[in-house]
Amino acid sequence: MKKLMLLGFAVFAFAVASFAPPSSAEQSKRLGTWEVHYNAFNSTLLRAEMASQYGLSRSKTLATLNISVLDANLPNKPAQQVEVNGYVMNPLSQQTRLEFKEVVEGDAVYYLTQTRFTNLETLRFFITIKQGNESHELRFHKEFWAN
Repeated sequence: MKKLMLLGFAVFAFAVASFAPPSSAEQSKRLGTWEVHYNAFNSTLLRAEMASQYGLSRSKTLATLNISVLDANLPNKPAQQVEVNGYVMNPLSQQTRLEFKEVVEGDAVYYLTQTRFTNLETLRFFITIKQGNESHELRFHKEFWAN
């Protein structure tokens, strides 16, 4: 059942896992009552038809970020519609605001955004996730290579 609810996210995770090095695999973190799944990868790993379907661009210096939020306390961990916003910071501490696009496909809900990087650059992500009175920050870093 969980796989059905994360169909859209699974499509991205499968596409990336199929073509990406092991360091690009999906990650998750427990934040309060949520199980947050996230994946950041080079957009060249997306097939052209998949990028087109989701309104994404492909470039050797463009990263794609995919986030899905599940209710960790409920059976079958249903997907949650939340507010997602944040920014990315490069090694020079320059910040770029991230504009997320919500995608709903059946029971699956996920959030997509893209950001530029330079070769061998480690980006730090600061993502705020809100729903009603609950709010949490997801922080992680990822090194990107121009493919």
